Amino acid sequence: MRALVCRKPGELALEDRAEPARSEGEALIGVSRVGICGTDFHIFEGSHPYLQYPRIMGHEISGEVLEAPPGAGLTRGQTVVVNPYISCGACFACRRGKPNCCMRIAVLGVHRDGGFCERISVPAGNVYPVSGIGVDAAASVEFLSIGAHAVARSGIASGSRALVIGAGPIGLGVALFAKLAGGEVTAMDRDKERLAFAEEIGIATGSIMAGDDAARRVDEATSGDGFEFVFDATGHPASMAQAFNYVSHGGALVLVSVVKDDIAFSDPEFHKREMTVMGSRNALRADFERVIAAIEAKRVPLDRLLSRRTDLKGAVTDLPRWTSNKKGLVKALVEIA
Repeated sequence: MRALVCRKPGELALEDRAEPARSEGEALIGVSRVGICGTDFHIFEGSHPYLQYPRIMGHEISGEVLEAPPGAGLTRGQTVVVNPYISCGACFACRRGKPNCCMRIAVLGVHRDGGFCERISVPAGNVYPVSGIGVDAAASVEFLSIGAHAVARSGIASGSRALVIGAGPIGLGVALFAKLAGGEVTAMDRDKERLAFAEEIGIATGSIMAGDDAARRVDEATSGDGFEFVFDATGHPASMAQAFNYVSHGGALVLVSVVKDDIAFSDPEFHKREMTVMGSRNALRADFERVIAAIEAKRVPLDRLLSRRTDLKGAVTDLPRWTSNKKGLVKALVEIA
């Protein structure tokens, strides 16, 4: 089968790979669409902290069932979303109902080969049938689930003021689900076009340009109180450190992105606010289901979010180009079948 392989940082190639071996309890999926994520750009650049090369990237996967184990509730030809977080089911996190941060997690496209290929075999429990949404929408569920999970982690209440730093796809997903939870959402980014887009499509009700003047703008927007909930989805250590200063006393900071570097902050500023800092990793099945329901209810502006398309062959040149030039890019899909 054809597969797009990142052989090493900066090198992509279309290769002929062996058909996937279907293990016990796994379903064979014919891949239809795969979203290109910031993780894939980081892998191509060589900046992802959890990766070994070569790797078939891609974890935002939709497709159709080709084969499934008996009793899995899957039938041939069903359109499905693949949950790419393969958990062990036995570790402390899994026993506590948190397979998204399993101690031995294997994420498709990161720890093991992913979806930039024609077929993939995955545990049947990680395959969720959908109806009423197409393969484009189904391939969008995973990246939106990241934001839905971060919002669920935060415990945001209706009427709360939220700041989402980073208006890329993950940040837009955070902002969308913070809004659906009743939050008053402000977006922050260095890119004026991204901020304008977030407001134009109704995901954010206000915006703040990141930079030297951001702290003053936050004070102005909140009458000096800060934001009750701050989400950082930038993947930049300096932004993540600065985000501590935007949180209200008694508020919460949710770090959605992951970086290789250490994050430093002022302990007096942290303590005087009695603020909560939490990480948000991946997503749970409940988050996937929440996103699917929102798409079915037409509450997600997918027609505006899905902005670029390519195929496996085209991605060899398109993905490197989009890595260095993201102008006009919100979410790109790789069409496979």
